[in-house]
Amino acid sequence: MTTGGYRVTPDKRGKLRFASKAVYYPPDEGTRSINAPIITSSSFQYDADIYQRVVDGERKAVNIYGRCGNPTEYQFEEQMIAIEGADACLATASGMAAISVALFGLLKSGDHIVCDWTTYSSTHEMLDHRLTDYGITTTFVDTADIDAVRAAIRDNTKVLYFEAIANPTMKVPAVRPLVDIAHERGIVVICDNTFASPAVFRPLEWGVDLVVESATKFIGGHNDAIGGAISMKSTLLPDDFLEQIRWNTMVKWGSPLSPFNAWILLRGIQTLAVRLDRQCQTAMTLATHFEQHPKVRRVWYPGLPSHPQHAIACEQMPKFGGMLTFEVDDADEALRVLDSLELACFAASLGGVRTTTQIPATMAFLDVPEEQRQQMNISQGMIRVSTGLEDADDLAADFDAALAKI
Repeated sequence: MTTGGYRVTPDKRGKLRFASKAVYYPPDEGTRSINAPIITSSSFQYDADIYQRVVDGERKAVNIYGRCGNPTEYQFEEQMIAIEGADACLATASGMAAISVALFGLLKSGDHIVCDWTTYSSTHEMLDHRLTDYGITTTFVDTADIDAVRAAIRDNTKVLYFEAIANPTMKVPAVRPLVDIAHERGIVVICDNTFASPAVFRPLEWGVDLVVESATKFIGGHNDAIGGAISMKSTLLPDDFLEQIRWNTMVKWGSPLSPFNAWILLRGIQTLAVRLDRQCQTAMTLATHFEQHPKVRRVWYPGLPSHPQHAIACEQMPKFGGMLTFEVDDADEALRVLDSLELACFAASLGGVRTTTQIPATMAFLDVPEEQRQQMNISQGMIRVSTGLEDADDLAADFDAALAKI
């Protein structure tokens, strides 16, 4: 009786193309189910051997307690390792938990961060306000300006932080030069890849040390689960760095990914490639359409030749993502447009199968002072669009009808 034929070897799995990596994971050992089981237990029964292994220092190899780790969570981590091209992954309760755990796991009082001006608002507020309470300071720069990044680095700089595609301005920094500047000084590079997802860009392949993702978005893909992930491939950090911060930071903060959400996100990964193919196509169609629309002042999409970093995006990304931004005259017009949409949804968040829209200045970035929003190039009339799986022509017609009301 043979036991082969039902499992792709790890070596062969590593050589698969992205879509195959996203879809495949080994069948369950006990049942050979091709769908991973959900292990919802918060507690696990010990015996003398397990007890001794825990006492001797084993952690992830044994099931200790739900806050410390869970088999379903670990399977999600393994799938993230495969699609990110990572050596290790740590799952968290949300994207902001991933960012917070990564930063607090790396930094101590007196340390300094260099960060792009334009990041997700909660990230910016944490760096600009909350981390200062712990003696950690940040210098904000335009990471598209390499000289500005170099000038901002200090002797106590420990982290360079940026987004692969910036929220909401769609800036695309040149990653390799940023990595080179940072690594010359032993500075850890962290990239938030949420707007791109691993289907569009894999920063670890460009030398980035840590990638943080809000798995809530494109990875989950259906607006029905919240989670985050930190993925690592680094020569600057210890091989067990993510396991260190699992225990010294995440477990202490109580921010693990729940088993059910891990299962939902694991399922979402399997359709990531096909969803992003369609969403990227639709985003390009809408961006081109908006660029020709008389009511639209400006469009930001990395796939457009008019985008300031279009050449960089072409070098770094095989496709340009499912996010775009366009601008009308002011906040009142932006609200009228979004409130008039019928097919597209006016809502927070992004990355789902429904096209969602928002007004960044007065939604995601509402708590950021106006002066700083201007520094980030976020205008009152800016509209952010996360493309879904609807027909692109139907979406264009929906937006046209809404734009006709201004």
